[in-house]
Amino acid sequence: MKVSNRIAGLTGGGSDGWDVFYKARAMMADGVDVTELTIGEHDIRTDPSILDAMDRSARAGHTGYASVPGTPALRDAIAARVEARTGVKTTRDNVLITPGGQSALFTAHHAVCDEGDIALYCDPFYTTYPGTIRGVGAQPRAVPCRPEAAFQPRFADIAAKRDYAVSILVNTPNNPTGVVYDEQTVEGIARACIEYDMWCISDEVYDTQVWSGTHLSPRALPGMAERTLVVGSMSKSHAMTGSRVGWIVGPQEVIAHAINLATHITYGVPGYIQDAALFALTAGPELEDRVGAPFAKRRDLAHEILAGQNAVRLVPNAGAMYLMLDVRDTGLSGEAFALALLHQERIAVMPGESFGEAAAGHVRVAMTVEDARFEDALRRIVAFAGTKSA
Repeated sequence: MKVSNRIAGLTGGGSDGWDVFYKARAMMADGVDVTELTIGEHDIRTDPSILDAMDRSARAGHTGYASVPGTPALRDAIAARVEARTGVKTTRDNVLITPGGQSALFTAHHAVCDEGDIALYCDPFYTTYPGTIRGVGAQPRAVPCRPEAAFQPRFADIAAKRDYAVSILVNTPNNPTGVVYDEQTVEGIARACIEYDMWCISDEVYDTQVWSGTHLSPRALPGMAERTLVVGSMSKSHAMTGSRVGWIVGPQEVIAHAINLATHITYGVPGYIQDAALFALTAGPELEDRVGAPFAKRRDLAHEILAGQNAVRLVPNAGAMYLMLDVRDTGLSGEAFALALLHQERIAVMPGESFGEAAAGHVRVAMTVEDARFEDALRRIVAFAGTKSA
């Protein structure tokens, strides 16, 4: 017996980009002390006040089936949040609650792509993007975002790839690069979507982690609200990665169809978890600031460490919890650099090639260990690169 071609081909027949991560975890399981800077998992846990709210809700009986679109109160809160960020009138009818941002990405592509349709995504990309598109039966096509353009997807880059495409997936602040798309970039994305009649799926899960510049959602621009699906999540903003609470915000008709899809694949998110998310959202910006503060501090620390050396170059990172380091001067690929670093220094980073062709010769460093360990690891990465540089 054989499995379906769709599920067997999710990664396109190649690596899913997680080899270094799996090797690092295997070493750690064997008792090796590895500094793991691979995945975007906070080194703090979910705030106790959020867990208390979750416990109160569960003990009060909100443990049965919850409303599939999401509880009205949580949908209202997210509608208000997105309206404040985009300036576009938003109600609960524009919101679907999903089991995390990944489910939201999958649902959004199901909503706008038919079998065989071409769906664009930006390269470098979060590792699940092409597989998500293949998973709904569409064909992924990468828009290269080149290092010389600071990894910003320009209008010309999109135009060159847009033939027959029905959608484009963008991500700002960006994982893996840490780049925040500037106004020119977002305007170019909007222009491409309008001129070429494409949907914009905007992954904005890092919108609270902006260290310099300003986050601008494509939904905020003229003519875009009716063709944009915004994906959000509690994972990064509130360190609720394991709680699996995300959302899609979009036109009411699309959300109605997405709710029908959710009825068939997830049947909603547990009510007590939604209540905890509502508590977290209404706790105010202080809670979000506490979650983001360690990454802002470590970014500043990284700038200090990387200044005045030329073994690696830092991609200008304005947001998210990552550094992208250009290691091409070592003569190694990102994968070769990451594997050698793991085996020689016991430091695990993600190779740029895991995130697409445009990030080849780079590595992604997650700023997700406590300050002293992070500083030690980054100094050792620089020293290691210095031994490899020509």
